[in-house]
Amino acid sequence: MARDVLASESSALLLQRDLIDEQFCRACRLIYDCRGRVIISGMGKSGHIAQKIAASLTSTGIATHFMHPAEGVHGDLGVVHKHDLLLAISNSGETAEITSLLGPVGSVGVPVIAITRNAESTLARHSDALLLLADAPEADPHNLVPTTSTTLTLALGDALTITLMQMRGFTPEEFAVFHPSGMLGKRLTLRVADLLRGDETNPVISHDSIFSHALEVITSHALGGTSIVGADGRLAGILTDGDVRRVFRRPSSGESTVAEVMQTPVSELMTREPSSIRGDDLAYDALQLMENHRPRPIMVLPVLDGEDRPLGMINIHTLLQAGFKAGKQQ
Repeated sequence: MARDVLASESSALLLQRDLIDEQFCRACRLIYDCRGRVIISGMGKSGHIAQKIAASLTSTGIATHFMHPAEGVHGDLGVVHKHDLLLAISNSGETAEITSLLGPVGSVGVPVIAITRNAESTLARHSDALLLLADAPEADPHNLVPTTSTTLTLALGDALTITLMQMRGFTPEEFAVFHPSGMLGKRLTLRVADLLRGDETNPVISHDSIFSHALEVITSHALGGTSIVGADGRLAGILTDGDVRRVFRRPSSGESTVAEVMQTPVSELMTREPSSIRGDDLAYDALQLMENHRPRPIMVLPVLDGEDRPLGMINIHTLLQAGFKAGKQQ
């Protein structure tokens, strides 16, 4: 039964796709040109869908307000002004609470976008743009429970929202303004530099340092590596925990060999031209760079300024502590 429900609703969505026409374009233009707010109203299950559409439009920068139709005809119509627009949802197009709104909003010249299945309904006849729902049965065996119709309405709302984003040139940066908290906001706003804590997160040694000094710096900073700079202060390479392990795995011929290794210039042991990131890059981009690095992910990433001088270093744990999730879509 569950597969039948999903198949039924999937088929209906394909029918809905084929109904996108000039009326949809007109609805988008009405919302785009609206100088006031988009007032969205629906009763019952349609009301819940209306609230979701209102939330989606609001989150993308369109002034939107959900108005319960029953409350609307008992005083809340006072929120509707002549520069607003009404998006009314009713599967039958004859929901009494919805049709009762049409006269009052029409009297102040508010345009109406209708979402309904009935092209001959009262709501359809009073609309300035008509978004018809596909003529598909509900997903339950008795064709009674609002299922397919609410899915189609929600999908239409998503189509309106995304189309309007494109029309308005809405950017991820603008989206971040409306989502400052939570993982979504963090992904769009948190910069790599925000994760740094001065010298504590900036292990740096000179290219003419010896291996023993590198070990001291790596150990004291506990980031899993150190940046190595040339005489000009620019990044020349890095030495990581992995490099250290590889050094000590080399065939040994006694204590003298270990002593010699400890005196080895780091320039002979470091990884040259390592991956790096700028301080003003997004922390999320740093995570993607580290996880998607080939032939294998990297655990340590030097952070540079505009002249390739180290500002600090982050590792995968830095990003996990910031709230990102490794290996998962954020």
